[in-house]
Amino acid sequence: MSERESILARVREALAGSPSAPMRHGSADILVRESAPEGVADRNVRAPTRPPELSRLPDAAEHRRVLPAVGPSFEDELNLFRKNAADLRADFLFLSESAALATELKALCATERWQRVASHRGELTEPACQALGLPVLFTDAPFDKRELARCDAGITECDALVAQTGTVIVTSRSAGGRALSVLPPHHVVLARRSQLVADLPAAFKALTAKYGANYPSMISLITGPSRTGDIERILVLGAHGPKKLTIFCC
Repeated sequence: MSERESILARVREALAGSPSAPMRHGSADILVRESAPEGVADRNVRAPTRPPELSRLPDAAEHRRVLPAVGPSFEDELNLFRKNAADLRADFLFLSESAALATELKALCATERWQRVASHRGELTEPACQALGLPVLFTDAPFDKRELARCDAGITECDALVAQTGTVIVTSRSAGGRALSVLPPHHVVLARRSQLVADLPAAFKALTAKYGANYPSMISLITGPSRTGDIERILVLGAHGPKKLTIFCC
C-alpha cells in the first residue's frame, strides 16, 4: 500500500465512526457536531456546563495575589512603570512640570525629523501639537486613513498607565478614535501623573468612575510597541502596529 493510500484509508476509517460522547477542552464547554445516519438530521451535543467556581471572573484581590506586588507610594508605582517600560522597549519620560512637555516633544520631533503628525483635540494634545509648528491631521473630523498612515507620529492622550505591567490604556474616546494609536509608525502618549495606577483592577475602577455604564466602544491595552516573534522566535517590532512607543507623563 502506498503512502497516499495509507493516508486515505485512515481518513475513511475516521469518517466512518462518530463520537460517542461530547468532548471537553480544559474547563471550557465545546459544542460537538455528531454525524447521524443518512436521512437523519445531524444533532448538536453540548458538553456539561463548567463548574460554578469557574463561572465567575477573578476579583481584584485574586489578581493581586498572583501578579507582582506594587509598592504603596506614588514613587513605587512610577519606578515600576519606568522599569517595565524599559523592559518592553518603550521610551518613558516623567516630567516634573507640564510646561516641559512642549519642549521635550519638540526635541523628539527634531531628532526624528517629523514632517507631519496626527492627533486629536484634547487638553494635552492641542497645545503640544501647536508647539511643534507642523501640519497636523486631526482624527476628530473625517479623515483619509491613507493620509493618517503617512504621518510620522500619532499623538494621543490616554486613560491610565498601569505600573504593574507597563501598560498604557487608551479608548476610542480618549485617544482620538480607533486608528490613531495604530496606523502611524510612532505612537506618542501624553499622560497626567494622576493617571498612573498600580494595577489593572485599579485601572478598570478608574474607567468605571470616568465612563460609568456608558463604556467606550473600544478599550485597548498597549504594552510596549507592536511586536511579534512568530518566525523562528525572532522578535520583530512594528509588525502589526507602531514600531515605537514614547510615553510622556507630566
